[in-house]
Amino acid sequence: MYFAHAVFEYPLTIAAEADPFVLPDGQPVIEQAFADAPNATVRIASLRGVDAAHLLLADLDLSGCLFTGTVHLDQLRLEGTCSFDKVPPRTHWRRWRPVRFTQRSTLAEEHHWRANQPTAIPGWNLAVFSAGHVGPAQLAPVYRALRKAFEDSKNEPGAADFYYGEMEMRRHDRTGTTRAERGLLYGYWLLSGYGLRASRALGWLAAAMLVTIMLLMGFGIPQDTPKQEATGYVPPDGGKITFEIDKADPRNPTGNRFTGERFEKALNVTLNSVVFRSSGQDLTTVGTYIEMASRVTEPVLLGLAVLAVRNRVKR
Repeated sequence: MYFAHAVFEYPLTIAAEADPFVLPDGQPVIEQAFADAPNATVRIASLRGVDAAHLLLADLDLSGCLFTGTVHLDQLRLEGTCSFDKVPPRTHWRRWRPVRFTQRSTLAEEHHWRANQPTAIPGWNLAVFSAGHVGPAQLAPVYRALRKAFEDSKNEPGAADFYYGEMEMRRHDRTGTTRAERGLLYGYWLLSGYGLRASRALGWLAAAMLVTIMLLMGFGIPQDTPKQEATGYVPPDGGKITFEIDKADPRNPTGNRFTGERFEKALNVTLNSVVFRSSGQDLTTVGTYIEMASRVTEPVLLGLAVLAVRNRVKR
């Protein structure tokens, strides 16, 4: 179905009918020709120029639908199993590194834009209908409007994919997004997939903890645990005795640094750093700075992982 620039005077519901149609005489409509078609689902090709304020779509295939230019798209209601297109499912190699997309719902226009990029990987679909000159600057508001439509219907997990798409378009937009903002978005994407990929944040957290443990074993844990020493003077007349408690400075490690005992101490320091706690372990000067850095970075990564899980399960 093609609804571009259609004008609806009254609230309209467009829904796929799963039950067979019945003629006025009670006889079912013969739909065998349509049932055998390769794409038997009800599909909408375009909603450009349509006022979607009072439009409801239910159980439709929107994988090839063009949304750019739709009016009041944030008020569109989607119910049932409305399906969108997906990112390429396979792993591809770009230069020396593998590229694999996490599955998410995408718009047909994003497929068209990515397929026309010089560095496009196989799997992005070219336009069937003319998508025009649509790029990240035009797609970001569309993703934002659809995200709001899902959020208004209390479907937060469904809105997560469109939030991801919105952030992706902002990251690739070189006209409306400053370089500094694109750098922040790139870091947010790299660390946690815009707060939606818990596995990515947990992977970085595990890597950061491993690096911290190795640095502490190599430079942060002192050679021996400093011991306290008490010194004092006894007056000849047997008067009051005063003791001064002093503690030797931690010595930098020498010899074999990667032992089981040192690993246990380094692990204790690292695990406490993740939850903003001090382990109380005596450290060298370098080890103190390593612990300070880990107490800043690792809780942030843990928080991003928790945020990603929450964004996927909240209602």
